[in-house]
Formats: sequence, structure tokens, C-alpha cells
Amino acid sequence: MAAEIKKNWLTTRMTVTLGLLIALEIVLSRFLSFAAWNMKIGFAFVPVALAAMLYGPVAAAIVGGLGDIIGALMFPIGPYAPGFTVTAVLMGLVLGFLLQKRRELWRVLTAVCVNQLVLSLFLNTLWISMLYSSAYWPLLVTRLVQCAILVPVQLAVILLMEKALERFDRGREL
Repeated sequence: MAAEIKKNWLTTRMTVTLGLLIALEIVLSRFLSFAAWNMKIGFAFVPVALAAMLYGPVAAAIVGGLGDIIGALMFPIGPYAPGFTVTAVLMGLVLGFLLQKRRELWRVLTAVCVNQLVLSLFLNTLWISMLYSSAYWPLLVTRLVQCAILVPVQLAVILLMEKALERFDRGREL
């Protein structure tokens, strides 16, 4: 039974879906985000969250990680820093672990807060600080604006996506 599950883990449909989500993540991140040297506000989290809801933590980590690597290679915004890829993978894992099966409000809120307040605020601030040789704490304070904007936006969008997925699943059952 376990061998059968692992054998069928990566189906053709899942591969195509993940490829589309990676492409969408690149477009949303590189072309449809507001970006300054120390912050980025946009909807690049949507494909990662969708992968998390549909397929779980590994798939979401793949979408986040490959989206970051491919986007950085094809459409660089600055020098490539692998720390941001690590953060993107971790964000996918957090979303996947918390949103794969059950998506109650507290789980969505926890996923968004961990991603924004721990990974984005603290970890990405560290990578930016190292990349541009800037002081960590003053940089962190300026990045609080990004978190204040993105926490409610991500919470609302993920909850709306959950409702849409419920409707879609109910429509397929009929």
C-alpha cells in the first residue's frame, strides 16, 4: 500500500498543475509586485498557497523554491541570494503543513503569521541585511510596513481561495 501511494504521488496532472503554479508565481513575483530594495508587496504567495491546499507541503515547497530560483535566473531583480530560496521553501512547507487537510481560521492565521512575522520579517530581513551590508534592526523596523499590509491581505485571499475550492469540490461531486 505504501509503495502504491509513493508511486502515484507525482501524477501527470499534478506535474502540469505545479508547472503552471510555478510560472504564475514567477509572473506575480517578478512583474506584478511592488518591490523596493528592502520590501516586496504582491500576490506571489497565491500559487504557493494553492499548491499547499491541493497537494501539501512538499508541493508548496517545490512551487516556492523553483519559482524563486527560476525567477531569479530568468528575471533577476538583484544578485541571487540562496537565502531567499530557503525562505521560499520554508514558507511553502509552513503553508502546506497547516493548510493541506483542514483550513480553519486559526490554521490560516497561524500559517500567515509564521510566514510573515517569522520567515519574511526576521529571516528575509537577515538576508537583505547580509546582501546589502545594512544594519539589521533599522531594516527590520522599515519592513514592518510590509508585514502590516500583507498579513490581512494574505489572510483574506487564502480564506477566499478556501471558499472557492469548497465550491469547486462540491460542483465536481454533483
